[in-house]
Amino acid sequence: MTAQASPSRIHRLLSVPAVIVLGLGLPILGAILAATLSHYLPAFPSNKGPLLPWLYSQHFFQTALALIAIALIRLVFPFDAGLRRPPGKSYILPAILWGVFFGVLMTVVDYAPQLLAHKPPPIDGADLSSASIGGWLFFEGVYVGPTEEILFRSLLVGYLIAALPGKLRLGRCEMSWAGVIVAAIFALAHAANFFTRPSFAAAGQQIYAFALGVLYAYWFEKSRSIVAPIVGHNVSDVTEYAICFVLIALWR
Repeated sequence: MTAQASPSRIHRLLSVPAVIVLGLGLPILGAILAATLSHYLPAFPSNKGPLLPWLYSQHFFQTALALIAIALIRLVFPFDAGLRRPPGKSYILPAILWGVFFGVLMTVVDYAPQLLAHKPPPIDGADLSSASIGGWLFFEGVYVGPTEEILFRSLLVGYLIAALPGKLRLGRCEMSWAGVIVAAIFALAHAANFFTRPSFAAAGQQIYAFALGVLYAYWFEKSRSIVAPIVGHNVSDVTEYAICFVLIALWR
């Protein structure tokens, strides 16, 4: 396990603003890099083209930037990013079970009007071709977990636990305040959905994204590994998309 530095006063003062900037800024910077590359390489996915290839590209650059940030910050302020297999209890089974639960809940929150009317859930750029189904399920079930959890849990929670120590206790559960703070940033990173989805669905997403962010941070801290958060993230997202594809096939 990486040795953690004792936080100085300046680290404590600047740590929360720093993780806000990183959490909201790196996805935007990743999108800018992806768009710039597509401008000079026309064959590269563009934000003006199909959504799914663009998401793969943007998430790749977002993750690359997060890994660079981890390496640079650890040069001056060592912290544990959890980029390893769990050395002890893995929390993988709870991640799978909670992932399935939240996947069902997310489907209800995101598509309640369509579910009530027995109409196909609208997934941008998705159809029932094998390429579309395979591309979306791989993205949600394999790709999205590491490309978001390395940023939000490995980088942000890992750094903030070291820079701003402090525990929150609820009953028998105890975790660092860092995980709660980053969960709020994680939810805020999805706030753009207020412009693209009905307000009740976007508000519901803020709530479940915050709850998931707390769970991911708890597993990250207790297991000292990014594996359980990745698994939970992948399972919840792929469960929702699998349900949606089944409903599209049934109700189209």
